[in-house]
Amino acid sequence: MKRQIWYMLILSAAFLLTSCVRLEVATPDKPININMNVKIEHEIKIKVDRQVEGLLKNNSDLFG
Repeated sequence: MKRQIWYMLILSAAFLLTSCVRLEVATPDKPININMNVKIEHEIKIKVDRQVEGLLKNNSDLFG
């Protein structure tokens, strides 16, 4: 019998607490702006065989 009263008190408290809460979801009036100041640095390392390196030095006009 005491458990039933305890459960009723818990349910009543839960009902009172949840009935007072108002949840509203709205869209903003202005658009969302995200400023990203990003600096991208990259480094490309190429390992070239010595024979290919020699060909590139001798024929430097191949790429431009």
